[in-house]
Amino acid sequence: MPDSPQIIGTIISGSFDEIVCRKKNQLEVEIGELVVAEPAKEFNQRILLQVTDVRYASQLSPQNMELVAGMHLEDDTPLTLLDANVRAYELLALKPLVTLSQESGIMKARPAKSLPGIFASVRSVQETDLTFFNAPTHPLQIGYLRSGSKTLKTPIYLNGLSTFSHHMLIAGTTGKGKSVLMSDILWNAQDQGFVSLLVLDPHDEYYGRTGPGLKDHPARKVIYYTARSPPPGTRQLRINVHSLKVEHFDFLDLSPPQRQAIYAYARQYKDEWIEAIVLEKPIELKFNDATLAVLKRRMVNLLDIDFVEDRVKGRGVFDFGSGESTVQDICFALESCKSVVIDTSVFSGQVELLIGSVVTHEMLSKYKQAKLNGELGGKPVVSIVLEEAPRVLGKDVLASGSNVYAQVCREGRKFNVGLVAITQLPSLIPKELLANMNTKIILGIEMASERQAIIESASQDLGSDGRMIGSLAKGEAIITSSFLPFALPLSIPFFPDIVAKRLNDEKGDIKSDSLSRRAFPELKS
Repeated sequence: MPDSPQIIGTIISGSFDEIVCRKKNQLEVEIGELVVAEPAKEFNQRILLQVTDVRYASQLSPQNMELVAGMHLEDDTPLTLLDANVRAYELLALKPLVTLSQESGIMKARPAKSLPGIFASVRSVQETDLTFFNAPTHPLQIGYLRSGSKTLKTPIYLNGLSTFSHHMLIAGTTGKGKSVLMSDILWNAQDQGFVSLLVLDPHDEYYGRTGPGLKDHPARKVIYYTARSPPPGTRQLRINVHSLKVEHFDFLDLSPPQRQAIYAYARQYKDEWIEAIVLEKPIELKFNDATLAVLKRRMVNLLDIDFVEDRVKGRGVFDFGSGESTVQDICFALESCKSVVIDTSVFSGQVELLIGSVVTHEMLSKYKQAKLNGELGGKPVVSIVLEEAPRVLGKDVLASGSNVYAQVCREGRKFNVGLVAITQLPSLIPKELLANMNTKIILGIEMASERQAIIESASQDLGSDGRMIGSLAKGEAIITSSFLPFALPLSIPFFPDIVAKRLNDEKGDIKSDSLSRRAFPELKS
């Protein structure tokens, strides 16, 4: 950002929805760039605006423009215009964001409700214009303010307590930086004492088993569960089958008779209801043999159960002889403001969702009881991080019945249980649930239908931002939240750089412009 403001253009027309500014020639202005309209001398307030479109304009008629272009193309006639800089130019479409004013020496921002003056000068944004971005209570840094493709030095904070309890959606096409953004958020949350996160990690990328990750955070507040050769200091993932309850399977697409059958088995056989199903023990209520056969097959495949004579044995993460305390241990860690990362990379999608369902049910039940007892105020917010969210929050899935993930989305904020939903296809999630996610971080989305789903459910008006969303490059985002004054253009830091900088600050012995390459040589350029 330049040291002194640079005049970009002059406002000439428009309305509150779209202010039109004539751009000064020889200056490059990008979609998404932040600019400031200077006030008239009698007023002490400025308006912060954002460029939503750039288009050509000319004092020549379209026919004359076509004639000149044709002569140049066909006859190789030089293109010369009298006062070329005055007669041919570009127009900027601007969207008002906030009105800025100095009050007792402090920069204040309030929603823009008026237009800047006609012929008002528009200039580049300066650091002094952005001092109203203060760290809130319970600060959680998301990234840095972005102007077009330029990253500014202004850090963007959210109130982490409200953000996590009121749910978050991260949407973007593959390769746009969703995992890097989530890694940044998880990393920054570890320094806070108000939130713990349950991370279902289908790619085993957040803990940092083979590279930089949460294991490197100095706070040492992350507990890692894996079913495959746990590294030193981590835990083997085993869940006892007897701790599974009928409601833990609410995300499964079961027919009504199948669901009735598992409830009947649970009533009759208590904690051994799953064994009763797979061993085909008699049931008092009568069910079709085909229903019970399908139910047995699904349980055997889902839980990876083997038969040894007339006994059952778990071959995978679900076991009959161990893991009795795993779920309670995870819940205790979350209540103690520690984050839990579960490596689900070796499981099928349904096994991953079952593990998450078990813990989510137990946490929601504990926090509901804590609220009844008046003890919820002293507990951290627990937020469940869910990749490919439409698997359990999709319209087709919920058409056959609700599940605990949708329940958390609808009412979890009342009990300090939140959800971070990550997806490429937000349009598959019902509008009701999208509306309950009060913070949305939007990365590049090329498909118009997906952009529209986000725009329609955003906390701020993004009606003119469709083109900007489609043009977002890797590491660029727009964040819209009930806890921000307007939808902010965001730059997402490269996660290994964050880790390396923190190691540098802690040790004071890494001095290089490429910290992440020095600290983590296994990373490729």
